[in-house]
Amino acid sequence: MAEVKPEPVVVIGDVVGSRRSGDRSRLHDLLSTALAEVNRRWDADLRITVGDEYQGALPSIGAATAAVLALRVALLPEHDVRHGIGRGEVRILDPRTGVQDGPGWWAARAAIDAVHDLAGRPATRGARTAYRDAEEDEDLRLGMPVALRSALLARDELVGGLDERSLSVLRGLLTGRTQREIAAELGLSESAVSQRVRRDGIGVVLQTTGWLEDLE
Repeated sequence: MAEVKPEPVVVIGDVVGSRRSGDRSRLHDLLSTALAEVNRRWDADLRITVGDEYQGALPSIGAATAAVLALRVALLPEHDVRHGIGRGEVRILDPRTGVQDGPGWWAARAAIDAVHDLAGRPATRGARTAYRDAEEDEDLRLGMPVALRSALLARDELVGGLDERSLSVLRGLLTGRTQREIAAELGLSESAVSQRVRRDGIGVVLQTTGWLEDLE
């Protein structure tokens, strides 16, 4: 029996409040560097499309959830980003230029619109990431898409509450450094780093991200 390949996974992202940035050239350089690193780590093709917006494909939902977190943590606390993750058919409209369209992209656009909507509500203003499946029933209330959206919303809230030092701890752990190495880099004791991991929910962010990254 032929293996059934999952639908493509695509991401649309933008920088929150970028028009208020005093140095847009620096913002562009920071974003370009972060995207290049994410592309290298997760075999992605994220690229800036115009101004502070970017998009691209990733090999799986899990890779997309990990990549968007890495991008956000790379830019915080100076800048924040939001993302719509979509899965569905992708069509090549122009092979020469690589212009694409299709349900996968429509789902990603619906997802980032959902982030805007959630962030506009007091109870969920920390939302920065959402997921939509192109084949998903709009009335669906159970199943993986809803569970995934819930996990992303909770992770966003934890990350948004981190101070600059805890962000540095999370950034280091996400790139594979040990707590001892991070403590030395930040001039902290290992105990202080460990306390931040527990107190600020960094351990929960890491565990959630590890589980999510296993999704296909």
